[in-house]
Amino acid sequence: MRPGGGEKGGSGAPAEPADRVPPGKTAYYGKCIETVIKLLDQFKPEKESPEQFLEAAATSLQTLSPQEQAFIMEVLSGCLEYRKLLTIVVDAFYMQDGRLCLWADYSLFEVICYLATFQLEELGFQLFCSIMKSQPVHKVCKFLGFLFNPLNLGSWIKDEWSLFYETTHVKEHWIDPLMRWQPEVQELINQLQGALTNQPPLPKTKAKVTEPKEFNLTAPRPRAIPVPEPVPVVAKTRPVPRSTYRPPKEQRLLEMTKRYNRRKAEELLLRASVEETRCAGPRSRGEPPVEDSKKKLRLQFPPRIVKSPKLTFYRPNDASPVKLNTAAILREGALYQRQVERELQRVDKLVDGAGDLSEFLRWQRKMQAKDREEQLATGECRRLQGKLSHEEAILARQQVVQEKKQKADQKKEETAELMQQCAERRLQEEKSMKELVEQVMETQKNVKVAQTKLLKGRRQMVQEVIDESRELLQRSAEAAKEEQRQRCELISQLRALETQPTRKGKLVDLTQIPGYGLEGEMSVVELRERLALLKETQRCKEEEKRDQIIQGKRAKSRALQNTVEQISLCRAAMGRSAALRWEEKKAQSAAAGAPSRDERVLELQRRIREKAAERRGQEALLHVPAPRAARPKQQAQLEAQRRLEMEQSRERRLRALQRGGSLGGPARCLGAV
Repeated sequence: MRPGGGEKGGSGAPAEPADRVPPGKTAYYGKCIETVIKLLDQFKPEKESPEQFLEAAATSLQTLSPQEQAFIMEVLSGCLEYRKLLTIVVDAFYMQDGRLCLWADYSLFEVICYLATFQLEELGFQLFCSIMKSQPVHKVCKFLGFLFNPLNLGSWIKDEWSLFYETTHVKEHWIDPLMRWQPEVQELINQLQGALTNQPPLPKTKAKVTEPKEFNLTAPRPRAIPVPEPVPVVAKTRPVPRSTYRPPKEQRLLEMTKRYNRRKAEELLLRASVEETRCAGPRSRGEPPVEDSKKKLRLQFPPRIVKSPKLTFYRPNDASPVKLNTAAILREGALYQRQVERELQRVDKLVDGAGDLSEFLRWQRKMQAKDREEQLATGECRRLQGKLSHEEAILARQQVVQEKKQKADQKKEETAELMQQCAERRLQEEKSMKELVEQVMETQKNVKVAQTKLLKGRRQMVQEVIDESRELLQRSAEAAKEEQRQRCELISQLRALETQPTRKGKLVDLTQIPGYGLEGEMSVVELRERLALLKETQRCKEEEKRDQIIQGKRAKSRALQNTVEQISLCRAAMGRSAALRWEEKKAQSAAAGAPSRDERVLELQRRIREKAAERRGQEALLHVPAPRAARPKQQAQLEAQRRLEMEQSRERRLRALQRGGSLGGPARCLGAV
């Protein structure tokens, strides 16, 4: 056993000799190590620094004794300081010998590695043994065996630690002491393993090498290799393509294109109806509207600009009330005020002798009806063109199916020939494999003799390396004794300096002026009184400002209330005028018949009937059903959806027209009031 086990270590805990270690020390140090492990598990380097963590840990350990606090804080600070070095060893242990260990014991292995590397000289071997016995035996044995392995210490551990510190420092202060303590630690591992298996530790003697002997067994007869039976070759069927159960992509694209064109046409019609000319020049009542006058009107009067792109139809009886903010109320009140002013100007112009626009508006509605019929005819032509392209796509798809069927028959014939050739090639490969197996069996008999010779040479080399390492450890042990003695003397001097009393700070008088000679110098008590007076003055100013703000808010709320009442009156008048126009437009749309059919529509319908007849004739020749044909039920749903979209578009158009015409209605009502 190494000397120095009874010396005091730098951790603040005494290390006692082997014959004087109390039985309660094991539980004492086990409790301290458990506390360190818990604190290490709580440390998160990405969220807090080591200094802050150590301060928080020191405050949480106030309930423990000073000796326990000193030991725990020293071990915890050392683990955080050398965390990079410890992480290298523990990660390598989990990759090699500790593959079956739990990751929850990561902090335990870090603490053991720190104590063995940096505190073994100061603690002493006996105190180190008592600390190791307080932890799980099988985990400690496995990790100590990995850490004190001479091959690991002299190779990769030294190289990895040299990346962070100088190589000479790593070798002299860390690697060489671990190599010196290796025999004693190996004896400790043997004792712990013996206690674990309830067996006394084996004496330190040279292990007897086991010599293998061959079994005297009867040589079995060689088995006859059966002739493999030919495997029947079955043609692999191709699965049904997924495209069979999906609608064609062309049909989906056509539907998307039709919806986009229809929506675009409705938006253009809506914009044209909203931005129509609002007034025309004065003319006599008997003069009929002609094309020239229409052109002049369009050139002379620009279209009216609508500020808001969103159109809203007010229904005061059905719609729920909308809560408006202050800006919206003021904006709407200003809008209604401008409408009243414009209506008053229009009345003044009529009084002065301006002309009436009723005949121009009738002519304008007539032209709009013609444009609407033309648009409906154009939309019907587009729909029939899409249907015609659908029939042509079905014909093209049937031709492609017929070509694919011919290619599939040709491919099956080629596959049958290839399968025949593959079967012949497989028989030849089986024959060659049988010959190769016989050759391998002969070579395996000669390999066993070479392996036994190689094992003997390796055992001899390992024994020589062990003897040399033992001699090196004995030489380094003598140098370690002197170094340990010097450390103990230095520790005793430092502790003597710590026991000297320290001088406490002086008392402070808050009413005394410092007397530095500065302008406006005052005591702390006077400064507090002045601050209190300043706060009271600031509070009075805030109260006055608050009263002024409340009075201003009340005045604004009264003005807003008056504006809201005026807006409600304008909305009611606008709702009544809009309802009258809605009924009028509804009666006109019901009286209008279906759009007239022109020659383009009839020509497209004739071509569609010809293509459908051609497709049915080709289907009858191929004896296959038409792929992806639209079902009657789906066609009925599409027609119903199309009618619903047309009704919605008409309703939106009428709402836009009502919104455009309703801007003058409330103003006229307010002017009359």
